[in-house]
Amino acid sequence: MAATPTYHHGDLRRAVIRAALQVIGSDGVAAISLRDLARRARVSHAAPAHHFKDKAGLLTAIATEGFDLLADALTSVPPDTARKLREMGARYVEFAVGHPAHFEVMFRPQLLHGDDPELTAAKERASRALRSGIEELPGALRPDARRAGLAAWSLAHGFAALQLSGSLPALDDDPSETFRTLFANHPATELS
Repeated sequence: MAATPTYHHGDLRRAVIRAALQVIGSDGVAAISLRDLARRARVSHAAPAHHFKDKAGLLTAIATEGFDLLADALTSVPPDTARKLREMGARYVEFAVGHPAHFEVMFRPQLLHGDDPELTAAKERASRALRSGIEELPGALRPDARRAGLAAWSLAHGFAALQLSGSLPALDDDPSETFRTLFANHPATELS
């Protein structure tokens, strides 16, 4: 007789998130099933619900982790770096390319528990880090910091999304370096 999986697991939460990231990376977010993830983690089919309650709870945990990782990447740009905004955009691209499953989930609010306090805090931390790149520009270069921030974010996010979808031509082995070059050489990005 085959043994029935039990709820006992060293770090079930991490194991389920890791399995979910693998599924998203290979088959997309639509392929996520708590029952399948429980099977992959070798626990009972109800065990993941103890940590996440439902699929949206799991995806919220992944998005929260993603926003925290993004904030870490953005805040790692030294404040005295010349062209800080360009470097932050490159770090944004590096994050997206390095964490494509997180990136896929983070910006799909319809899949998440939007009122989750941990998600809200992580999003605010990432947003604050993004704003810092604009707020530290000399006053003459940021007549409207909100619009400049939206433009910079759109440029980095759009580039990252196009890169992940395979829609960009291969210009360089390093997408973040391609972003740096494009950002530095485009007239619309003279605020860097």
